[in-house]
Amino acid sequence: MPFVLPEGLAPEVYPLAWLVGRWRGEGVVGYPGIEESAFTQELEVTHDGGPYLAYRTTIRLVVAPDDAAALTGDDAPAPDGDPDAARGGATADAHDGPVWSTESGYWRVPPERPSDLPEDQHPVELLLADPSGNVSVYVGAVGKGRIDLASDLIAHTASGAAVNAGKRLYGLVEGDLMWAHDLAAFGQPLQSYASARLSRVDD
Repeated sequence: MPFVLPEGLAPEVYPLAWLVGRWRGEGVVGYPGIEESAFTQELEVTHDGGPYLAYRTTIRLVVAPDDAAALTGDDAPAPDGDPDAARGGATADAHDGPVWSTESGYWRVPPERPSDLPEDQHPVELLLADPSGNVSVYVGAVGKGRIDLASDLIAHTASGAAVNAGKRLYGLVEGDLMWAHDLAAFGQPLQSYASARLSRVDD
């Protein structure tokens, strides 16, 4: 099926047009001190006609049905440093598992084009916030269905998770959205943290 630009999309973000929509799929998370676990993910990229895209996503751990109820109790892990986030809140379905992380933010294509950027690529920025007390800015390039990003700024509150740097890769592969996230946090060097493959969900 040929790709059709979303109606009303601002020309400034045409290079990111393939991200627009709802995505759902599965992935895996693991890091020193964090046991490798499977997860499910919901991701949505929307626009309102402005020169940016709005982004939000929720990741939930996959748990066995018998374990799901137990993980919504007071002993649930707090991966983002927020016990309420770990329990998933009252709206979380037990079979979906507890919330591991959520993010929201904006994608932008800045008007200034670096002189050393190849002609088939465009500069891109990703601004993010999450309930673990972190805000971050990623910069990089988009082209040919691939986005490469590296952290330019990461800040956290006094009680926020100690994240120092990150790299992200997003790619459109056979119609699916694949992504990978490398992280330097908690005194550890930059290394693989999470990855997933998501399929587009029709409205």
